[in-house]
Amino acid sequence: MEKYELGRLLGQGTFAKVYYARSISTGESVAIKVIDKDKVLQVGLVEQIKREISVMRLVQHPNIVHLYEVFATKTKIYFVMEYARGGELFKKVAKGKLKEDHARRYLQQLINAVDFCHSRGVYHRDLKPENLLLDEYDNLKISDFGLSALTDSKRQDGLLHTTCGTPAYVAPEVINRKGYDGAKADVWSCGVILYVLLAGYLPFQDPNLVEMYRKIGKAQYKCPGWFPPEVRKLLARIMDPNPNTRISIAKIKENPWFRRGKISRSVTHADFKKVMSSNIDNVKSDVGGDGQDTPRLSSLNAFDIISLSAGFDLSRLFEEPSIKREARFTSRQPASTIYTKLEEIAKHLKLKLKKKDDGVLRFEGLKEGRKGVLAVDAEIFQFTPECHLVEVKKSSGDTLEFQKMLNEDIRPGLQDIVWAWQDEKQLLSQEQMEQQSQDQSHQQHQSSPDQQPQVVNEQQQLMQQLLLQDKLP
Repeated sequence: MEKYELGRLLGQGTFAKVYYARSISTGESVAIKVIDKDKVLQVGLVEQIKREISVMRLVQHPNIVHLYEVFATKTKIYFVMEYARGGELFKKVAKGKLKEDHARRYLQQLINAVDFCHSRGVYHRDLKPENLLLDEYDNLKISDFGLSALTDSKRQDGLLHTTCGTPAYVAPEVINRKGYDGAKADVWSCGVILYVLLAGYLPFQDPNLVEMYRKIGKAQYKCPGWFPPEVRKLLARIMDPNPNTRISIAKIKENPWFRRGKISRSVTHADFKKVMSSNIDNVKSDVGGDGQDTPRLSSLNAFDIISLSAGFDLSRLFEEPSIKREARFTSRQPASTIYTKLEEIAKHLKLKLKKKDDGVLRFEGLKEGRKGVLAVDAEIFQFTPECHLVEVKKSSGDTLEFQKMLNEDIRPGLQDIVWAWQDEKQLLSQEQMEQQSQDQSHQQHQSSPDQQPQVVNEQQQLMQQLLLQDKLP
């Protein structure tokens, strides 16, 4: 604990306490969950702790509490997490029902985060206002993945069988103990949360737990008179006691009431600084307007090429392998042709195409994805006047969505101008390399006899070899 200064107690449970803390080196506020190792060992919760760590590292999303690091001593386990300054959503609801717009905004953020979890094979299984936190910008953050399950927890029937969760928020099929789909159970809980936000109280309550379970099993609840008809219909589809006919998250996102207004995304500190900054001249402008210049190109030398080479990328020695967030290819087409091709792809995919001041082209989706709006940057580097390197990189949004777009749309759309992709395993044959060298030498000799074609040819061979290799020889 030398790195952090521990402060006040934020909350506590049977096996853990959560404290406010501050990083001594950066001054950043964090929340530290302190778990009693002996108590965990006594009740056999070691695997649950391990699962919680794995899950929180897997689900990094703007609306999920971020896990910074985990460390342990002989007696304690410490989770260093993002500090949600706004506290629990439950405390806000305890003061009274929320306005419709506010409830919808929280539901939008909740559904986006839960959808992201499911896309990673994670099911929370204990969604409730007490486990939903708020940051200083009033963004919702899902916390407490202690009861969560991964896809590999399913039995041979493809269902989960552990009965868990908070009774008032748990789905009927979980109570029935016959196996359940984790994703559908989470959807039910989201419906109960929406009801609580708009009503200020639970849809299913009874002093007798058995009677409350009976009401849950039949979805026996009443909506207050102030619930709009659209909300009543949506709740009826979310809290459908039959999981097979219950609405999916994809359909919830298409619901007119859910989509009303702007689909909420999390406001970040960077967004706040952008709004407050008086220097707005650097905001990106649309590409393709009349009289606009082609974005300037960055030049590459041999050292740049080496640093971009997959064979010389040492990060795999220190980091766990992950889904790639970028791709690179070489092209022998002029920069103007490459830009035109990129514009065609953007138009075909109905994406906004913007130009940043540094010459980078940005593709932006029009719809909210699992992790916000997907944005992809494309930058063209000039190695020689006849050869360019293009880097396509995800700048925001979900990496899996980026990979899908890259493989299904961007790669096929660029095939006419691509010389080679960096991750292709096939090296060009020696004959192709020699022919390329001869062609380039001839072109250099014709256009600029004072230059040194031999040096250029050697550079291009080096570039092609480096960009196409997968590992060091």
